Amino acid sequence: MERSRIAVAGASGLIGSALVRSLTADGHEVVRLVRRAPRGADEVRWDPGRGHVDPAGLTGCDAVVNLAGAGVGDRRWTPEYKRLLRDSRVRGTAALAEAVAALPEPPRAFLNGSAIGIYGDTGDRVVDEDAPPGDGFLSGLCVEWEAAAAPVREAGVRTVFLRTGLVVARGGGAWARLFPLFRAGLGGRLGDGRQYWSYIALHDEVAAIRHVLDTATLSGPVNLTAPEPLTNREITAAMSRVLRRPAVFAVPAPALRAALGEMAGDVLGSQRVVPKRLLESGFRFAFPGIEEAIRAAG
Repeated sequence: MERSRIAVAGASGLIGSALVRSLTADGHEVVRLVRRAPRGADEVRWDPGRGHVDPAGLTGCDAVVNLAGAGVGDRRWTPEYKRLLRDSRVRGTAALAEAVAALPEPPRAFLNGSAIGIYGDTGDRVVDEDAPPGDGFLSGLCVEWEAAAAPVREAGVRTVFLRTGLVVARGGGAWARLFPLFRAGLGGRLGDGRQYWSYIALHDEVAAIRHVLDTATLSGPVNLTAPEPLTNREITAAMSRVLRRPAVFAVPAPALRAALGEMAGDVLGSQRVVPKRLLESGFRFAFPGIEEAIRAAG
């Protein structure tokens, strides 16, 4: 990709910060959307919860990448936190999409965060981007999240929904909680361990986003997951092998439901999601296997 000016919302998060490092290392100009007063020309003020963004800072951007949103697994899903999850995504996306659509010269691409949670519990069934939305809170949230980008799509800007799986990384997300447990010898399967987990190494997540930025033929939903989803039982065994720690513990489903509440349904649910469109567009994974992904995470 030739040197570009790219705006990134959610630039301080796990994926966003890694993406910003990758882009700047290659000489691209990155404009970060921040919720405080800007400290330089490379920052733009916005308030995703209230649905406000300063459009002036987006002028001249070749692409906008929106990865902002409160952490799904950070807290128990109380009514208040579910409202925050929704507002931080839906209101923020709507404000950003409207601001981008109103620019005299809109960017060439608008990449919006999403998640494979949109498919719901798919059991053993392999699903790709053609699958319909499922049921449950996360599925409904993702549907609203993607729909909020309508203004920018209607303005003719290439719009992509980055449906991300479980990111294998030590610095954040669900895997950041797994690593300390396994290193302490306290790791184990969740429930019966038969549920499929669709994962992706952080390196491949960033590379896939950059591939999407560069591939003008990609629009609409794109699954960002490794090619071969595995069961929780298989992933538990891989963590044990790579980290050389026993994984004899198991958390029964009732205990998870008691501890996590509504969120337990997604932890115990099965999602066998494959990256059909990513592979068809020529993307190649650096760490396609789970052991490779775990080692890459350090």
